[in-house]
Amino acid sequence: MPISTAGVVERNGTYLLAQRKPGTSIGESWEFPGGKVEPGETPEEALEREYLEEFQVSVKVGRRLCMGTFSNRGTEYTLMAYAVELIDDDFVLTEHQRIRWFRLGDLSSRPLARSDRIILDYLLSEA
Repeated sequence: MPISTAGVVERNGTYLLAQRKPGTSIGESWEFPGGKVEPGETPEEALEREYLEEFQVSVKVGRRLCMGTFSNRGTEYTLMAYAVELIDDDFVLTEHQRIRWFRLGDLSSRPLARSDRIILDYLLSEA
């Protein structure tokens, strides 16, 4: 089963989410940034690559927070979410239309990608 990763950046009680551009399967949904693990990559390496590709920022990947499964366009994925620390935060958006910091309680009412609901449920259970 293919692996998809997501990075959870928390700062001062807020969480970094990015809103996808329109026109994709999850267009205009908010997400914890990440992406698919490529052959020969670890999930941690995939997150480092994805943050560089999508935002041109470097990150330090920490511990795995949660795992789950989801389906997108008929393909089942394993989701692995990790704590991520930003090394810099001079974002350049390439895949997203905007980024924003949200309090945990504000995320339930936002349109999230299905996979990101797994992460939100985990974060709420830990709060």
